[in-house]
Parts: sequence; C-alpha cells; structure tokens
Amino acid sequence: MIPYGRHHIDEEDIQAVVSILKSGVLSQGPAIEAFEKAIALSVGVKFAVAVSSATAGLHIAATAAGVTQNTTLITSPITFVASSNAGLYNGASVAFADTEAETVNMNPESLKKVLDENPNTRAIVPVHFGGLPCNMPAIKALADQTKAVIIEDAAHALGATYPSGEKVGSCRYSLMTVFSFHPVKAIAAGEGGMITTNDEKIYRELIRLRSHGINKLDDSFQVPEQAFTDGVQNSWYYEMQELGYHYRITDIQAGLALSQFKKLDKFIARRIELVKRYDNAFANMKNLRPAQPTENRNISGHHLYVLRIDYDAIKLSRNELMKELRKRDIGSQVHYIPVPAQPFYRKLGFKPEDYPNANDFYKEALSIPLFYDLTDDQQDLVIATLKELIS
Repeated sequence: MIPYGRHHIDEEDIQAVVSILKSGVLSQGPAIEAFEKAIALSVGVKFAVAVSSATAGLHIAATAAGVTQNTTLITSPITFVASSNAGLYNGASVAFADTEAETVNMNPESLKKVLDENPNTRAIVPVHFGGLPCNMPAIKALADQTKAVIIEDAAHALGATYPSGEKVGSCRYSLMTVFSFHPVKAIAAGEGGMITTNDEKIYRELIRLRSHGINKLDDSFQVPEQAFTDGVQNSWYYEMQELGYHYRITDIQAGLALSQFKKLDKFIARRIELVKRYDNAFANMKNLRPAQPTENRNISGHHLYVLRIDYDAIKLSRNELMKELRKRDIGSQVHYIPVPAQPFYRKLGFKPEDYPNANDFYKEALSIPLFYDLTDDQQDLVIATLKELIS
C-alpha cells in the first residue's frame, strides 16, 4: 500500500534515540532545549517552546494570548478540529472565516466581515493549509485594526517561506506560530509540537503553562518567605503560579525530532520535486485539478497534495474512487471535513453551508500520496491510475 503520507526514519534517527535512551535523561533534559534552539535559529525567531503536540501548543498559545470567556477566536473551517478547539478549551466563543477558493486558506475579505460581527475577538488563527502560507500581510492589517492577536497554525508549514522572504515561524506577522511533528508531517517526533514567539513575556508564560503552571525560569517567587532561607533560595522550592497543564515533550521525542530536522531541507526539496511532477501530469485534465496554485511552489511546506475532482462528471463518488485506488494499493484521504460540519459544532449552531468556498472545496477534495520516500515509479502508478479512473 502506498499511503497518502508517511515518515522517513533512517539509521541516524535510530541512533539519535538510542543515544537519548543511554544518556539516562528521558524527560526535561538537554535534548529539548537543543531542539528549541535549532528551530528558533532556523526560522529566525527569538524564542521556541517545545510541547507534547501542536494541539497542546494551540491550547496554551490561546491561553497566553488572553483567549477567555467573553472573547472570540476566529479560524478557518478547513482545518483539523484542534485549531478551533483551542478557543473552546478556554471558554471562548469560536467563529470561522471562509476560505479563498483558489488557495483553501483564510479569506481576508471574509475575515473582515467576521471581525465586524465579533468585536470581542481576541485571537485570529490562520491555517497555512497544505503548507502554503496564508496572505499574512492582509490578515495582520485587519488584526491591527482590532485588539486581536494572531496565532499562526503552521502544523502543515514547517519549512515554508512567505513571499516576502521570511520563514514561517519567524512571527513576522503574528504573536505566536505553532508547528506539528506528527509522523506524517515534514519531520516526525512521534508526537510533538513547537510554539515560536518574539515576545519574552509570552515565552515565559508558555514555559509555565506547559508544565502545570510551575515557574521554571528566573521569574520572581510570589511567596519569598517560603522560597528562601537566610537569603538563599531553598533547593527544593518551586511555585505553581497559575493553572497549567502537563504538555511537556520528552527528550526521546526531541532527540528524534532534532535528528529529523537536520534533514528538513532534503525532505522539502523532494516534496517540491514530487509536487511539480504531479502538476505537470495533471495540467490538462478536464475533471481534476490541483487544489492550490501551481505557481511559486517553492514557498510551501507541501505537507499535502490535494486534488479537486468533479465526481459528478466522472460518474464515481469520492468513496467509490477511494475504493478503486485502494484496490490498486494506493492510499488517499480527505483533508478536511469542515469543522462547522462536525456534530459537536452543529450543536453550537454552526452550518457548513454558511461557508460556501470551504463547503465547495470539501465536496471535491482528495489528498493523494506525498512523502519523502515516494519513488518516481510509485508516483507514476498514482498518476496513471488517476488518469485511468478520471477521464
């Protein structure tokens, strides 16, 4: 079976994990800080905070940004549910700005309307779908007109670059950016995430929130009479200064991720090569087209390659097409069911038809295999099979 996505693990990665296991330090050790520094240096940001998952990262990023009751978090309807759940975890309301038909990213025109309808908006969470950066200058211009801050959901976009040249994660247009290291992402840690920011106050807050709200840096103690004896800090002393969470990543995961990160440029280069081969193969097909623009492919992180297919025209339903692909050992997936279509969100009053671009995309979307180890022969099989099934 050729899956839609898969991680690449080599002997260097294995030995990196073995080294951590032999070190005797499996959690809260030096590998985590080394990974954080590597990410920060690469994307050009001051601070990076590793966490147990991108979902955890979105949650505490929203918390640190002041997303609370009586505020609203706005995100895209085409994303994994974690993007909007980050607002609900904090008791906030959630709203969705429709996507652009041509990019599947947040539509600034729709965002402006949603901001006007939600003057209490505290956070905007644009999602770099498939690894393609959103129109961040336009989104930031709208945020600057309000009290909202921007938290970029870059779970798909490690290795991506804005058209202006800065790397996604630099927080050029945002207060925070969140990455994912799930096995099918650009690099794998098993599970894991990273939050980047240039704001030291936010950084210190994130450090506390990921570890039970306990002070881990050189912040002042709030009960000094307990913290010190004769002016010297008690060696055992720590303070829980707010309600936090157990969102720490392990050194085992960080060691693997750091080894993987050293190969990121190679991973992205191969993904770009595969994407361009798909683009050329599908350029003249009548009932199938790439879901995102084929120009300037070098700026995307290329987590996904998504097609838009006219299922009515090909006389096959999406489910039937996926079954036919599977018969030929080709995996596929749908990214994503619009969040407003989920039963939980329907109960909150959301309707998928209120987001026409997102809804139209969902009806046509199909993700096909894209990963570093996909061979030219395997890709040629995917292309030939799709051309056979889709006239």
